[in-house]
Amino acid sequence: MRISLNTLWLKLRNKIRVDKSNSLEIPATSNIVGCTFIIRGTNNKIHIGKHTTIRDCILEINGKECEIYIGDECVIGHNCYFVAKENHTKIKIGDQCMLSRNIKIMASDGHNIFNKEDHRINPSKDIIISNNIWLADNVTVLKGTTIGAYSIIAINATLTVSIPKNSIAAGNPAKIIKSNVYWEK
Repeated sequence: MRISLNTLWLKLRNKIRVDKSNSLEIPATSNIVGCTFIIRGTNNKIHIGKHTTIRDCILEINGKECEIYIGDECVIGHNCYFVAKENHTKIKIGDQCMLSRNIKIMASDGHNIFNKEDHRINPSKDIIISNNIWLADNVTVLKGTTIGAYSIIAINATLTVSIPKNSIAAGNPAKIIKSNVYWEK
Protein backbone atom coordinates (compact mmCIF):
# COMPACT_ATOMS: atom_id res chain seq x y z
CA MET A 1 0.00 0.00 0.00
CA ARG A 2 1.34 3.41 -0.93
CA ILE A 3 -0.21 6.54 0.53
CA SER A 4 1.31 9.91 -0.21
CA LEU A 5 0.87 13.01 2.01
CA ASN A 6 1.36 13.10 5.75
CA THR A 7 -0.27 9.76 6.57
CA LEU A 8 -1.08 10.55 10.21
CA TRP A 9 -2.78 13.86 9.36
CA LEU A 10 -4.71 12.23 6.50
CA LYS A 11 -5.86 9.37 8.75
CA LEU A 12 -6.97 11.73 11.51
CA ARG A 13 -9.26 13.63 9.12
CA ASN A 14 -10.51 10.70 6.98
CA LYS A 15 -11.24 6.95 7.02
CA ILE A 16 -8.76 5.00 4.92
CA ARG A 17 -9.03 1.28 4.06
CA VAL A 18 -6.44 0.44 1.42
CA ASP A 19 -5.34 -3.16 0.72
CA LYS A 20 -1.71 -3.90 -0.11
CA SER A 21 -0.65 -3.40 -3.77
CA ASN A 22 -3.01 -0.42 -4.14
CA SER A 23 -2.27 3.30 -3.91
CA LEU A 24 -3.88 6.50 -2.68
CA GLU A 25 -2.24 9.73 -3.87
CA ILE A 26 -3.25 13.01 -2.25
CA PRO A 27 -0.95 16.04 -2.52
CA ALA A 28 -0.36 18.25 0.49
CA THR A 29 -1.98 21.18 -1.37
CA SER A 30 -5.41 19.50 -1.43
CA ASN A 31 -8.00 19.78 1.34
CA ILE A 32 -9.65 16.41 1.98
CA VAL A 33 -11.86 16.21 5.11
CA GLY A 34 -14.33 13.61 6.40
CA CYS A 35 -13.91 11.28 3.42
CA THR A 36 -13.87 7.50 3.28
CA PHE A 37 -11.38 5.83 0.93
CA ILE A 38 -11.90 2.10 0.29
CA ILE A 39 -9.53 0.33 -2.10
CA ARG A 40 -9.85 -3.46 -2.29
CA GLY A 41 -8.31 -5.82 -4.82
CA THR A 42 -4.98 -5.43 -6.61
CA ASN A 43 -3.14 -2.68 -8.49
CA ASN A 44 -5.89 -0.10 -7.99
CA LYS A 45 -5.32 3.62 -7.57
CA ILE A 46 -7.08 6.74 -6.35
CA HIS A 47 -5.38 9.97 -7.42
CA ILE A 48 -6.45 13.40 -6.16
CA GLY A 49 -5.04 16.45 -7.98
CA LYS A 50 -3.41 19.57 -6.58
CA HIS A 51 -5.51 22.27 -4.88
CA THR A 52 -8.62 20.08 -4.87
CA THR A 53 -11.21 20.23 -2.08
CA ILE A 54 -13.35 17.21 -1.17
CA ARG A 55 -15.72 17.05 1.82
CA ASP A 56 -17.50 14.06 3.41
CA CYS A 57 -17.43 11.80 0.34
CA ILE A 58 -16.93 8.08 -0.30
CA LEU A 59 -14.47 6.92 -2.97
CA GLU A 60 -14.50 3.15 -3.45
CA ILE A 61 -12.64 0.73 -5.69
CA ASN A 62 -13.07 -3.02 -5.65
CA GLY A 63 -11.37 -4.96 -8.42
CA LYS A 64 -8.15 -5.22 -10.38
CA GLU A 65 -6.31 -2.32 -12.04
CA CYS A 66 -9.16 0.16 -11.52
CA GLU A 67 -8.64 3.89 -11.06
CA ILE A 68 -10.43 6.94 -9.75
CA TYR A 69 -8.64 10.06 -10.96
CA ILE A 70 -9.68 13.55 -9.85
CA GLY A 71 -7.84 16.47 -11.49
CA ASP A 72 -6.41 19.72 -10.17
CA GLU A 73 -8.44 22.57 -8.64
CA CYS A 74 -11.70 20.65 -8.33
CA VAL A 75 -14.35 21.31 -5.68
CA ILE A 76 -16.47 18.34 -4.62
CA GLY A 77 -19.33 18.85 -2.17
CA HIS A 78 -20.75 16.79 0.67
CA ASN A 79 -22.12 13.25 0.40
CA CYS A 80 -20.76 12.35 -3.03
CA TYR A 81 -20.14 8.70 -3.88
CA PHE A 82 -17.70 7.47 -6.56
CA VAL A 83 -17.35 3.74 -7.24
CA ALA A 84 -15.24 1.76 -9.74
CA LYS A 85 -15.63 -2.00 -9.53
CA GLU A 86 -14.57 -5.06 -11.47
CA ASN A 87 -11.39 -5.00 -13.60
CA HIS A 88 -9.74 -2.18 -15.57
CA THR A 89 -12.55 0.29 -14.82
CA LYS A 90 -11.75 4.00 -14.64
CA ILE A 91 -13.48 7.14 -13.44
CA LYS A 92 -11.65 10.25 -14.63
CA ILE A 93 -12.64 13.75 -13.55
CA GLY A 94 -10.72 16.56 -15.26
CA ASP A 95 -9.32 19.81 -13.90
CA GLN A 96 -11.35 22.70 -12.47
CA CYS A 97 -14.58 20.74 -12.12
CA MET A 98 -17.29 21.68 -9.65
CA LEU A 99 -19.41 18.86 -8.27
CA SER A 100 -22.16 19.93 -5.91
CA ARG A 101 -23.72 17.84 -3.14
CA ASN A 102 -25.02 14.25 -3.31
CA ILE A 103 -23.37 13.37 -6.64
CA LYS A 104 -23.18 9.66 -7.54
CA ILE A 105 -20.66 8.49 -10.15
CA MET A 106 -20.98 4.74 -10.68
CA ALA A 107 -18.97 2.81 -13.28
CA SER A 108 -20.87 -0.44 -12.61
CA ASP A 109 -24.36 -1.55 -11.69
CA GLY A 110 -23.31 -3.20 -8.44
CA HIS A 111 -24.71 -6.63 -9.32
CA ASN A 112 -24.14 -8.91 -12.29
CA ILE A 113 -27.07 -9.52 -14.65
CA PHE A 114 -27.13 -12.54 -16.99
CA ASN A 115 -29.28 -13.58 -19.95
CA LYS A 116 -30.71 -17.07 -20.57
CA GLU A 117 -27.36 -18.26 -21.99
CA ASP A 118 -25.57 -17.24 -18.77
CA HIS A 119 -23.85 -14.40 -20.64
CA ARG A 120 -23.28 -11.29 -18.56
CA ILE A 121 -25.12 -8.32 -20.04
CA ASN A 122 -24.05 -5.46 -17.74
CA PRO A 123 -20.24 -5.18 -17.51
CA SER A 124 -18.69 -2.09 -15.93
CA LYS A 125 -17.66 0.79 -18.23
CA ASP A 126 -15.41 3.83 -17.81
CA ILE A 127 -16.72 7.31 -17.02
CA ILE A 128 -14.87 10.35 -18.40
CA ILE A 129 -15.68 13.83 -17.10
CA SER A 130 -13.71 16.48 -19.00
CA ASN A 131 -12.25 19.74 -17.65
CA ASN A 132 -14.49 22.54 -16.36
CA ILE A 133 -17.64 20.53 -15.73
CA TRP A 134 -20.39 21.62 -13.35
CA LEU A 135 -22.59 18.91 -11.84
CA ALA A 136 -25.49 20.40 -9.84
CA ASP A 137 -27.04 18.82 -6.71
CA ASN A 138 -28.16 15.18 -6.79
CA VAL A 139 -26.76 14.31 -10.23
CA THR A 140 -26.15 10.63 -11.01
CA VAL A 141 -23.58 9.73 -13.69
CA LEU A 142 -23.82 6.13 -14.86
CA LYS A 143 -21.32 3.82 -16.55
CA GLY A 144 -20.11 4.39 -20.09
CA THR A 145 -20.75 8.13 -20.19
CA THR A 146 -18.49 11.00 -21.21
CA ILE A 147 -19.16 14.67 -20.44
CA GLY A 148 -17.48 17.20 -22.76
CA ALA A 149 -15.64 20.28 -21.48
CA TYR A 150 -17.56 23.30 -20.10
CA SER A 151 -20.82 21.36 -19.86
CA ILE A 152 -23.41 21.64 -17.11
CA ILE A 153 -25.57 18.82 -15.77
CA ALA A 154 -28.71 20.21 -14.09
CA ILE A 155 -30.03 19.41 -10.63
CA ASN A 156 -31.45 15.87 -10.11
CA ALA A 157 -30.37 14.71 -13.59
CA THR A 158 -29.47 11.08 -14.30
CA LEU A 159 -26.85 10.84 -17.02
CA THR A 160 -27.07 7.61 -19.05
CA VAL A 161 -25.64 8.89 -22.37
CA SER A 162 -22.61 10.97 -23.30
CA ILE A 163 -22.94 14.75 -23.50
CA PRO A 164 -20.87 16.84 -25.95
CA LYS A 165 -18.80 19.84 -24.86
CA ASN A 166 -20.47 23.18 -24.14
CA SER A 167 -23.89 21.66 -23.40
CA ILE A 168 -26.51 21.76 -20.67
CA ALA A 169 -28.28 18.47 -19.92
CA ALA A 170 -31.28 18.01 -17.63
CA GLY A 171 -33.87 15.42 -16.72
CA ASN A 172 -34.15 11.76 -15.86
CA PRO A 173 -32.77 10.40 -18.10
CA ALA A 174 -30.79 13.54 -18.94
CA LYS A 175 -31.14 15.11 -22.38
CA ILE A 176 -29.40 18.07 -23.93
CA ILE A 177 -31.53 21.19 -23.47
CA LYS A 178 -29.04 23.82 -24.68
CA SER A 179 -25.84 23.83 -26.74
CA ASN A 180 -22.97 26.28 -27.36
CA VAL A 181 -22.74 27.40 -23.71
CA TYR A 182 -19.95 27.63 -21.17
CA TRP A 183 -19.70 28.53 -17.51
CA GLU A 184 -17.22 30.14 -15.12
CA LYS A 185 -16.55 29.56 -11.42
